[in-house]
Parts: sequence; structure tokens; C-alpha cells
Amino acid sequence: MTAPPSWRIGAVTVTRILEIELPVPYYEPRPFLNGATPEALAAIDWLHPHYVTADGALRLSIHALLVEAPGLRLVVDTCVGNDRPRRITGRQPLATPFLDQMKAAGWGPETVDAVVCTHLHVDHVGWNTMLVDGAWVPTFPNARYLIGRAEYDHWSAEGDAEQQVVLSDSIQPILDAGLADFVAPDHRLSPEIALQPTPGHTPGHVSVAIESQGQRALITGDLMHHPCQVARPDWAPPFDNDPALALETRRAVLGAVADQPILVIGTHFAAPTAGHVVTDGETWRFDA
Repeated sequence: MTAPPSWRIGAVTVTRILEIELPVPYYEPRPFLNGATPEALAAIDWLHPHYVTADGALRLSIHALLVEAPGLRLVVDTCVGNDRPRRITGRQPLATPFLDQMKAAGWGPETVDAVVCTHLHVDHVGWNTMLVDGAWVPTFPNARYLIGRAEYDHWSAEGDAEQQVVLSDSIQPILDAGLADFVAPDHRLSPEIALQPTPGHTPGHVSVAIESQGQRALITGDLMHHPCQVARPDWAPPFDNDPALALETRRAVLGAVADQPILVIGTHFAAPTAGHVVTDGETWRFDA
């Protein structure tokens, strides 16, 4: 098994564990990113060949990020998970070797100290739990699952049927097991790791900031879904909860990290997943 990609930020190591990669073609009337037509993507030369397919589809990755800091083993975002017939997978349940890949990287489920889901969408909470003898049980039995109060309250009141299924099999078993902590959007996990509020995609959305030994990184969550949004932050998915706020947040974060020695690790960026944002004329580009 090939070793997964990883990055060092001072005394912190971040390792990417891939669940699935999806090519997402442009389609009307509801494209995944408004404006990201094959023609428009072709004009952004640095996207090719890693982030766009030859026929102009977006390459999207669903992966977890394993963050090892002094005294802390943290999983950021837990993908879709096996055995769940979700809309995102064409209603077909996944059967991936995700946990085996974690174990091969030296991360048995029992070794995880904390889990952060940047928000509670289907592709960020799945491996919170796993199916054992017909019941959903916590995958990481020794971890504290850190859940934003505003995020949980919002989705608990949401009428979407699939979202309620997501909560019932991926969040409720954590609550029932007494493993969940409701935290503020700027919660600090350790001297090196803190949550950073990045609302808009969802009401309580957070990114994860890392700072160690003078080095810095930012795990984006769904602040951005694809590197093309570095060049075109106005290209947005139709499922942003507050599109105007999401755009404002995206521009503010890009402006803050641009031309700085801050490693940006995209939660849905295909490989190469991490790089730096640099000024490119009136906008920015992603240098991996």
C-alpha cells in the first residue's frame, strides 16, 4: 500500500486518507459551481492536469486529514462512510478500505483523541460511526467528537429528509455514547491547533488553523470546494447556506493567506492537496 501524502508544520504532521475521488462535470441547470464551465476552467492554466479532467470536469476528493500534534491525535472530517446509500454516491453504499488505510498509517481507531467535523454535511461526518451487527456505533471509541453548537442546532431543525438520516446514523450515536462536546467556533484544541470560524457554507462552519514552531497551515473545510475558487471566489455551489456570507468569508481568508508562508490544505482538493495562495494579477492562484 502506497504511503499517503503528508505535510509537516513544525511539530505537527498532517496526513491525507483518501476515501473517494469524484469527477464532477458541468451540468445545467444546477452546476456544482456556478460559472465553472469547461471553457472557463480551460482559461485557468494552472488547474491542469491535476484539478480538472481532460473533458473539463472538476476533480473533487473526499478525504480525511489526520493531524498529529504534541499530545493530540485529531481526525478532521470523516468523509461519507461505508454502508450508507447516500445521494452523493448515487444511492449506492460505499465499501472502501478507509479504516485499513488509517491503520496502515499507524492510526488505529482506538488511538484517536479527537474528531472535528468542519460542518455536518454528509461527506464530513460518515466515519464518525460504523455499522456493527446492524447498529451504528462510534468508530473512534476513545475520542471526543467536537461539534459546533450553532451547526448542530441548525441541522437539527432542518427539514431535509436525507440530512435527518445523516444526523441519525452519524451524529446521534455519538451523543448517545456520551462522546460529543459542543464547542465554540474558535475553540482551541491544543497549543498548536484551533478552530477558525468560516461561516457561510453552513451557519457554524469552521476551518482548522495550525501553528507550530513558527510555521502555519489552514485546513479549509468547505470554505472552498475546489482550487478554481482561489482564482474565482465568486464561483459558488448552490448549496451554500448563505451565499453572500460564504463569498465574503472566502475572499477574506484568501486575502489573509495570500503571499504568506501559510500552507493551505484543501478538504476537497484532489492531489496535490496542499499548497500556497499567491497573488496573480487581480486575483490569486494555488501553487501546490
